Amino acid sequence: MKFIPRWLVTSLAVGLAIWIVPGMSIVGGTAILSVAALGLILALVDSCVKPLLQLLSLPLTILTFGIFHLVVNALMLELAAWFTNGIFNAGIYISGFFSAFLAAIVVSIASAIFGSFVDKD
Repeated sequence: MKFIPRWLVTSLAVGLAIWIVPGMSIVGGTAILSVAALGLILALVDSCVKPLLQLLSLPLTILTFGIFHLVVNALMLELAAWFTNGIFNAGIYISGFFSAFLAAIVVSIASAIFGSFVDKD
C-alpha cells in the first residue's frame, strides 16, 4: 500500500478508535485535523520505528504467541500521540496504557478492514 492510502486508512481507523474507546479524547484544533495529524504521524512511526521494535521484541512475541505485538502497537500509538501533541499542538490524549491497548486493537482491526478495500489492484 502506498503512503497516502495508508495515511487515510490509518486516520479513519484512529477516528473510529477515538469514537469507540473510552479514555481517548481530541485535544487542540478541530477533530478532523487532529485525527489527520495523528494518522500522519502514526503512519510515519509505523513505517520507521515499528519494524525495529518488532525485531527487538521478537522473542517476547514468540513467547506470548503474538499477544506482545498488541503491546508494541499500543506503544506506537502512544508515541504517535506524544509526537502529534508536541509538533502540531493537536492530536489525541490517551488516559492510560489500557486505553492505548484497546485503541491498538481497534486500530489494527479497522486498518485491516479498511485496507482491504483500498489495497485492491
